[in-house]
Amino acid sequence: MLVNCYIPMLTRIQSIISENGVNDIKTFDLVFLNKEDEKKFDYIPGQFAEISIIGKGECPIGIASSPTEKGFLKFTIKKMGTVTTAIHMAEIGDIIGVRGPLGNGWPIEDLKGKNIVVIGGGFAFSTLRSLVEYMIYEENREDFGSITVIYGNRNCSEILYQDDLLKWEKRSDVDVALTIDCAEEGWDGRVGFVAPIVEAVNPSPKNAIAIVCGPPIMIKTTEAVLERLNFKPEQILESLENRMKCGIGKCGRCNIGEKFVCVDGPVFSKAELNKMPKEY
Repeated sequence: MLVNCYIPMLTRIQSIISENGVNDIKTFDLVFLNKEDEKKFDYIPGQFAEISIIGKGECPIGIASSPTEKGFLKFTIKKMGTVTTAIHMAEIGDIIGVRGPLGNGWPIEDLKGKNIVVIGGGFAFSTLRSLVEYMIYEENREDFGSITVIYGNRNCSEILYQDDLLKWEKRSDVDVALTIDCAEEGWDGRVGFVAPIVEAVNPSPKNAIAIVCGPPIMIKTTEAVLERLNFKPEQILESLENRMKCGIGKCGRCNIGEKFVCVDGPVFSKAELNKMPKEY
């Protein structure tokens, strides 16, 4: 829980992994300089934090690590603007500010006892990684039913967390379906956009929750498929990004009607979204 929501806690970069061929997506593991700050940073999968570099600014990034992974925080960041470019230029040992945790997350207590269908696209898969790692953790696994992971990317080089995906595929209690948009030499997995792959996998809505995170067009097309598969709005959870900036509902950039994505979200059920203006 934050003591002062405006002041970032200081972390040091412990490791940096380039996640794709063009080197514009990197995963950073950060460790707190102050152990007391680490204790205060009590988060659940699906939340985000404001990542900052002094003199450059800050930006909201989903937390990719799971609370079950102790001693570090993981963030996967795409180079897109001034702050993310500065973070990409940082090196192991450099100091990074972290303000959070912020927003709501995946409703863990509501997911217990359910079959979980995780559907992701592109580098938005970060908070889904957090959730899957949390659910398969030895002490948590029996709290959840079957776990299905459907993850799509433009091409092979864009697939994040390949070691984790391989680990999940080897488990007997997790079904993983990977897809890329167009066929490539050497790729023997599924080919096609996420929505039709969801339809082909055909997950059952019985006692199930579908959790979706990705580009807006992927979310909308996947919603339509899930509805055809008889998932009710209450059974579909989505994580939105809508021009989030301050992270604490002060700047007003992320509002959708009366809701602020950074405070009331980023996780919403489709039932909640159906009552909101179609601005997302």
